[in-house]
Amino acid sequence: MTDLDLRLVRYFTTVASHLHYGRAAAELRIAQPSLSRQIGKLEAQVGARLLDRTRQGTRLTEAGEIFLIQARALLRSSEQATAAARAAARPTRITVGYTAGLIVTPAVRNLRHKHPDADVRTLHLEWNEPREALLDRRVDAAITRLPLQTDGLHVTILYDEPKMLLVPVGHRLAGKESVTLDDIEDEPIPRFPDPDFDAYWRVDPRPGGRPAPGGPPVETIEDKLEYIAAGQAVAIIPAALHAGGARPDLTAVPLRGVEPGHVVVATRAADRSRLVASFRTSARDCLRG
Repeated sequence: MTDLDLRLVRYFTTVASHLHYGRAAAELRIAQPSLSRQIGKLEAQVGARLLDRTRQGTRLTEAGEIFLIQARALLRSSEQATAAARAAARPTRITVGYTAGLIVTPAVRNLRHKHPDADVRTLHLEWNEPREALLDRRVDAAITRLPLQTDGLHVTILYDEPKMLLVPVGHRLAGKESVTLDDIEDEPIPRFPDPDFDAYWRVDPRPGGRPAPGGPPVETIEDKLEYIAAGQAVAIIPAALHAGGARPDLTAVPLRGVEPGHVVVATRAADRSRLVASFRTSARDCLRG
């Protein structure tokens, strides 16, 4: 196996492009006799004569013509490998996505402090966008909630989040210290088109296997709030969504006896960017329920 010196390969391609040692030496900023010696070293490594010098000038040998094609490809690959490594070593941009009620500011601030030259951006995502936004590279990391389809993603739970029951202010359960699933056994809950999301937030099936009651179909959080405010449904929500009061005609009651929700940081599984890895660390260190 022959280990080629890429510097010598570059010298050869320069001579081949000019077919003139003097002009090639001037471009390379080396003396012409030195360039001739370097080409000789390369020919010794390859084991074939690559260039002929005649009274008419310099020409490629048959072996040189074949070697030139591969030599140029080799130099291109080397440049691409170097550029990719530098980009990975010194990433310059990251976009952090987040869904409703989740605050990413402490982690983003920490990342900017650790990487002052990086362009750190944020992007609000709808409840059903994090996975798609990651895979189509609109965002490089997402702070969101389970459930989340995780194939192709690297997902880490950051903290647990209590669940609450959202009801209109005049509802029979409004003002209670807490409620359980038994208290809402017959209460309709809005249904979302994503089956995993829908089953998770309606707790369907309920303990013991009984199905959760149905409810009006919705596609957005805003539509869900309208149904609840109108007295046509209630909803199980993450506590953070009502931390500041979703709207004055709605109120939330702690829901006991159910598993807490999980807030996660998600990135592409194959992403090896140091900036993305650094944000994951910032998220674990800075984000708490």
